[in-house]
Amino acid sequence: MRPNILGHRLTSMAVWTPFAKPMADARRDVLGLSGRSTAAAGQPSLYAISPHVLTVPGSPNHTTGYWFPTDDLAWRPSAALEEFLSRGPAVSIGFGSMAGKDAAQLTGTVLAAIRLVGVRAVLLSGWGGLADAAHGDDVLAQKSVPHEWLFPRMSAVVHHGGAGTTAAGLRAGVPSIVVPFTVDQPFWGSRIVDLGVGPAPIPQRRLTAPRLAQALVAALGDDFMRHRASELGDSIRAEDGLTTAIEVYERTVHSSTR
Repeated sequence: MRPNILGHRLTSMAVWTPFAKPMADARRDVLGLSGRSTAAAGQPSLYAISPHVLTVPGSPNHTTGYWFPTDDLAWRPSAALEEFLSRGPAVSIGFGSMAGKDAAQLTGTVLAAIRLVGVRAVLLSGWGGLADAAHGDDVLAQKSVPHEWLFPRMSAVVHHGGAGTTAAGLRAGVPSIVVPFTVDQPFWGSRIVDLGVGPAPIPQRRLTAPRLAQALVAALGDDFMRHRASELGDSIRAEDGLTTAIEVYERTVHSSTR
């Protein structure tokens, strides 16, 4: 058995095993069903990833394109954020739900890096990964900002490499710098490199101001990388992954009922 297939099966077991008993209880107590569920038999496997980023081969797998949520039309940026961005280019730095061990130390590393490069930054404090008290002429801290609004306005984005954040960065068409913490994040960091849209990832435990500064210099100054990121963003924005997923599912259902 190839290692990637084994890894897929082990991951599936790890994800579903904690839910096996609650699902069995719900089937028995709520639906009055017993035995093993066969609801998924014959159904396609839909992967909400752009085929320009990753293709999952083999039937019945379908790489449909990303399923991006509808933009929040009611959201408005703060006056401070609008004013900060009006003063020139900036990068976004945030690690989402990755809290880390010492938010103050991590924030200090980030601030030192941007000042080594001389770049302005929007810091997304998220769930505590970065301290939210950092403000200055070159930095603005925000708890959170919708990625679909912020990322296209950035010169580059620094993030933890979560699947959703990676997708948002790719869609924005700007280079990404990935600082992976755990689980699938190193994989997405390696995909960023393979696609030519960002420098090598920096594992969180190895993050230093000079290393982040070097990555920022590469992301901001490499014309090929910036052009490749822009092209890939155009391709992803042209997709409609949700519609494709619905079409694949309906086609499969119709063929199975004939």
